[in-house]
Amino acid sequence: MEANTRSTGRLPAAFLTPGSSSFMDFLSEHAPEQLPGNRPLPPVKGAVEAPHGTTIVAVTFPGGVVLAGDRRATMGNMIAQRDIEKVFPADEYSAVGIAGTAGLAVEMVRLFQLELEHFEKVEGTQLSLEGKANRLSTMIRGNLGMAMQGLAVIPLFAGYDVGLGRGRIFSYDVTGGRSEEQGFAAVGSGSVFARGSLKKLHRDDLGERQAATVVVQALYDAADDDSATGGPDLVRRIYPVVTVITEDGFRRLTEEEVAEIARSVHDGRLQSPNGPQAPVL
Repeated sequence: MEANTRSTGRLPAAFLTPGSSSFMDFLSEHAPEQLPGNRPLPPVKGAVEAPHGTTIVAVTFPGGVVLAGDRRATMGNMIAQRDIEKVFPADEYSAVGIAGTAGLAVEMVRLFQLELEHFEKVEGTQLSLEGKANRLSTMIRGNLGMAMQGLAVIPLFAGYDVGLGRGRIFSYDVTGGRSEEQGFAAVGSGSVFARGSLKKLHRDDLGERQAATVVVQALYDAADDDSATGGPDLVRRIYPVVTVITEDGFRRLTEEEVAEIARSVHDGRLQSPNGPQAPVL
């Protein structure tokens, strides 16, 4: 796709040719080298060292869904960044959290945001939540070559389904395989511990504030057993990113709101280091 260097101000022909409503398809046809999965890596020996995002969690509640992530990025056994952000709005009614190779994951999220915006502009309507989940699956599959070289991206996608009137969560594997999760989900290096916490704390009747507290508790438990997951850092005032998606759209909780939840969780742990106890029966 060559730039138009003449002074007429007209767009290149590629932008005026009818096609599908997918920006990915447009890019694949006119500038395939711009797609992340089409960029060859130079030959290297051993694993590629790059910052990795770790733990993302999500829970549904009657009014929608909460998606949250810790703030730590690791590179091998080192902490690469303490305050990375891994949860982003995809559009007005959905969000995506990233685990895996941080640089590629952020690029994929930006491309996904553009894909949804392009569809809405071309079609004059938003893609369904199911359609958004399928588009993200295709993008992950396009990164399979990179994943086979150790640069995998594993997102967690959540949103409010306007048609069904409820929150939904979708998880993926490295090949783009998609699964809808019921109630809660976790991905990343601390996901085993976070999922165990969510299993004990999640209920179908949670309120929005309770759901936000549950995800912070789960991230706290993940950080307790997984060195790659960063818990709330009260000294540096670095707290998880917590987002809520309801019929009113996407909203990120303010730092003050998350700080209040994090401090209450921390104070509770001073009395019960292992966290809230679920009833035996």
